[in-house]
Amino acid sequence: MSDVIPAIEHPRGLERALEYDRRPWGQYVVLDEGPGYKVKRIEVLPGRRMSYQKHTRRHEHWIVVQGRAQVTLDGHEHLVHTGEAVDVPVGAAHRIANPDDILLVLIEVQRGDYLGEDDIIRLQDDYGRAT
Repeated sequence: MSDVIPAIEHPRGLERALEYDRRPWGQYVVLDEGPGYKVKRIEVLPGRRMSYQKHTRRHEHWIVVQGRAQVTLDGHEHLVHTGEAVDVPVGAAHRIANPDDILLVLIEVQRGDYLGEDDIIRLQDDYGRAT
């Protein structure tokens, strides 16, 4: 379910509508985007996880700002704490899970020549979405 939040005053003085999307694991809002980059605030509900996936045209950088993230990166699991960050190279299989009973919040910075939501290859999904 994709929603657009009413326009806000953008830091550069331009109005911009925020892109907001609910997913089975939580939700995200696009905070900013421009040529070659996109910045999201992502919330992962307690006990939920995203699909195990990869992208063919974008690199991602995650910064945990609240909670802990159980990150799987090319089959290796890492516990990432508040204030820590993870780089996900183009083509790397990855997943974020929230192992705790509080909301996980992270900032995601995407870089690449194409940042559409359809640049996703799902390798495994708990919610029955297409792989």
